[in-house]
Order: sequence, then structure tokens, then C-alpha cells
Amino acid sequence: MRMVSRRGAVRLVLVSATAWAMLGLVALAFHLRPCSSRVAFLSVSITCLGVPCISAALCKKDSKVLSVLDSMGLSSKPLHRCPIPVADDPNVVVIPKRTPNTIVKKLAYITVDKQDKDPSPLFGGRQNWKQREESFKLNSTMKVHCGFMKNSGADMDIIDVKYIQKCKFVVASGIFDGYDIPHQPSNISRRSQKLFCFLMVVDEVSLDFIQKNTTVKIDSAGGKWVGIWRLLTVHRLPFDEPRRNGKIPKILTHRLFPQAWYSIWIDGKMELIVDPLLILERYLWRGKYTFAVAVHKHHRSIYEEGDAIKRRKRYARPLVDLQMKMYYYEGMEPWSPKKKMPGDVPEGAVLIREHTATTNLFSCLWFNEVNLFTPRDQISFGYVARRLGDALELFMFPNCEYNSLFVLHRHTREHSSKVEWAKTVDEIVEKGLRESRGGLGLWTPYPADLSSVELPAVRRTSPAG
Repeated sequence: MRMVSRRGAVRLVLVSATAWAMLGLVALAFHLRPCSSRVAFLSVSITCLGVPCISAALCKKDSKVLSVLDSMGLSSKPLHRCPIPVADDPNVVVIPKRTPNTIVKKLAYITVDKQDKDPSPLFGGRQNWKQREESFKLNSTMKVHCGFMKNSGADMDIIDVKYIQKCKFVVASGIFDGYDIPHQPSNISRRSQKLFCFLMVVDEVSLDFIQKNTTVKIDSAGGKWVGIWRLLTVHRLPFDEPRRNGKIPKILTHRLFPQAWYSIWIDGKMELIVDPLLILERYLWRGKYTFAVAVHKHHRSIYEEGDAIKRRKRYARPLVDLQMKMYYYEGMEPWSPKKKMPGDVPEGAVLIREHTATTNLFSCLWFNEVNLFTPRDQISFGYVARRLGDALELFMFPNCEYNSLFVLHRHTREHSSKVEWAKTVDEIVEKGLRESRGGLGLWTPYPADLSSVELPAVRRTSPAG
């Protein structure tokens, strides 16, 4: 009888302790919910992540409560956010005259390579080392490789080509290989809804996935819509690697939408929560810039970024090293406070551009580097920016503002390709992991001996990096 009583008492204590623990976690959840609030900081007056600071102690970065919960895997720390000093009302924003082309006045594109006899030409062309070097020399009239070689793929339906001809202001995004579904923007004014085209570029696999998982409406002309997003399907994908295909609408926005004057690119996993007209006013027009992107949260040097890519197995280690050796040999020094830019590495998920000739040239050269080498565009961004120098009117804005522009959603599944895990060149060759239509510059003899080039030492500036 005593044994039964003791067991009952033990059970009662365990149940009570569990109940109290659950109540405590529920209470903490209500306190911590503001720490991951979807509310964007659009005003200069700041509260504790969008709510009154009654729970401010819990929201602090160094909060012991957050640290304990993080160690238990029960909570994540809030995104590094800060107020965005946007204008009060998109309806009173004055759209300025377009920036004149003063350095590069006329930009044309190479669409046929004389040396390419392949009936299915490469999308990025067969740019040689001499052409690559010449493309960085600024002239008033220039002609460069910029993707979209004749008969190379990435074709759109006729009804979509006709639709985008009216688009002067564009919010663009893209989904490839079925990794996401479209997320509807919020806080969009009626003025911006009328002014902007919201264009979602998808491949056939993603279109099928979207149609099975959300509502797709078809208008009288045959156009496909998910909420505010007009779906644009591209056919005949030019690359083996989905990540490279995703660089086409992201970097070559001006080529895909040639009538556009301004564009805002956001990755497919993001939900925009700031009016796009306010974004253009804040990041371009106010400071007279033509290209804006956030500085990376952790990395300033491309060599830091390359090191993180290798550690996280985001692309084959020896090929990342080879690209960085080329850049180091060509004069790309590690970032230091002496440089004009606050960093050489961007947060590439949001790109804000006025489509001037020089900005378009930058996008072309950036894409060419992504096409020739690894698809990790954060490595090549800073290199191209350095080569163009002051000709590019670039604004790298604080990372905390970047995190206040959107809500981040998870991919429907994680992307991984076998080449990302390769540790040696021999492994890539023996296992047939080499890409056939991209990254060919990594397999073309470089016009210099890189064997003696030693990459600069990398010191990790953040445990998360």
C-alpha cells in the first residue's frame, strides 16, 4: 500500500512539474513572440521589435532567457533589425527624372559567338580571357556578353512577352526547381499596385508545383496569376544547375525586362513588407544612387565569404579556391576599413536598381563572372564593383535595414547538388560532377600561373559566419 502511495505521489509531482513547465513555456512564447514579429520598422521611433517595450529585457540580443532557450533549441534569436527612414506616404513621393548616361552612353550585347558552331549555343556565350578583360575597360560605347545568346534558351511565352512590355517599374522574384511558393507582399499602396508590375519568374517544374499547392488564376488573355504576382514561365533552361538558372532573372533583370526603368529583386523565399515606391525613394532617389544592396551581416571580405561557402559545402572547395586565387592574382585585396565601400560582400537576396547603361553593364559583368566561375554570386559582386570603381553609383546600406524589408520563409525543401560536396578536382572529374554548360572558366587554362598564389588568411569574424 505504501509503495502504491509513493508511486502515486511521484506521478503527481511529475505531472505537476510538467504542467508548470508547459505554462512557463506558453508564457515565454507570448513574451518572445514580439522578438520575431513580422512588423517592419518603418518609423524612426522604435519600440521593442514592433511592440511596447514592456518585454524589452527578453528581446535584447544578450538576453539570458533567449540564450537558454536557444541552447535548448526552443527559440531563435530575433533578426538584426533597425528602423528604415522611409518617407511617410508613398502617395506624396515625387518620382525624379531618370539618371542620364554620362560614362557609358550606349550599351549593346553580343548575341552570337563567331567561334561557337554548336547548334545549341551556351546561354552565356564563349567569352575568352581577352574579351573578359576588355569588358572592364569603360568606354562611351560598349558591346559585351550578357547572356541570352541566340537560340540558347530561357524563352518566355508570347503572352508574357507582350505583358511585360508595359512594365516600367518592376518588383521581380523567381522560383526554380520547386523550392518555394509565391508569398504575397503586404503594405503595398494603391499607387504602387498600379505603378509596379509584380513578376514571378518560374520554370516548368515550379509552375507545376505551384499549381498543385496554391490557387493559380488565369485571366482572359491567358496570363497566370497568384495574387498580385504575374507568373512568367521560362522554357528550355540553359544550365544544369538550378542555382545558375535562378541567376538569370536575378542578375539579368534588365535583359529579361528590357522596358523596365527600375527594378527591385527579392528572392523567392521572401515576403516583401515595405511599399516598393518607398524603397526606391529611400535607397536610390534620396542619395542619387542607381544600385543599392545591403552589406553582408557577417562578412566584409570575399575571402571570408569563400571560406564560409567551403565550410558549409555550398560549392566544390577546390573550385571556390580557384576563383578566389584568380581574383587575388588580379588585385582583389581583402576588405579593410580603408576601402570606400562598407564591405565587398552583399546580401544578394534584395537588389534595387535603376536601369542605366552603367548599372546594366555592372549586371552583365557580374553575370559573366557567375557564368564563367562558381554560381556563388556574393564572391564575384565585390570583384566587379572594384573593377568599375566610382563609375557605379552604388549604395551598400546597413544590414539591419535589409532585415526590415521582408519576412523570410523556409524553402519547401533544401537544395543540394553532389558537386557541392566534392573535395578535390579528381573527385569532380572521376564522378562526372562537372557542369556542362556553366562554370567553364574554371576548366579553361588561365593565362597565368596560379600555383604559387596563396590566399590571404581568413579570421572568422562571427561564429554564425
